[in-house]
Amino acid sequence: MKKLLVTGFEPFGGEAINPAWEAVSRLPDQIGAYALTKLRVPTVFGKAGELAIKKAEEICANAVLCIGQAGGRAAVTPELAAINVRDARIPDNAGQQPCDEPVVAGAPDAYFSTLPVRRMTDAIQKAGLPGVLSYSAGAYVCNDLLFMLLHRFADTAVRVAFIHVPYLPEQTETQPSMPLSDILRALTAAISAID
Repeated sequence: MKKLLVTGFEPFGGEAINPAWEAVSRLPDQIGAYALTKLRVPTVFGKAGELAIKKAEEICANAVLCIGQAGGRAAVTPELAAINVRDARIPDNAGQQPCDEPVVAGAPDAYFSTLPVRRMTDAIQKAGLPGVLSYSAGAYVCNDLLFMLLHRFADTAVRVAFIHVPYLPEQTETQPSMPLSDILRALTAAISAID
């Protein structure tokens, strides 16, 4: 059986929960051809990527899928690319607030996701849920994690992608949100689309 590492972030920005980890922690241990290993990562520049790379290497993962919160988005959004920029609107959970710094000095400007994000987006939609392909993972810790993983596993057989999920209803009264059960269904559909 193939091995999939799935990461989810801890709460950040004053939130008490993060829908990413709430969903990841509740995923089944097997989806399709993949056995899942779940990892909670800190919302800290550099640290999240280091921990995910270490765990992926430790379990000899075939693929890594990272999940993060994108407040304001109404759909589950697989990310097409990661950019080599750290630019934080708010401090991370270690108090770092980089401005226009590279994720990896001397690395390419960007990497494309290596998992089939378009097919994963289609699978979310076919499950009857809002799924939209996103062209930017931003420049916060989510992008940082995706870029570090894509850089580490460039030119290897290990494939990597990132999916952003909306707020949970209990997090907001004014922003778009999605029930945890729907986020779980969307992630399960997306993972089922990975060959």
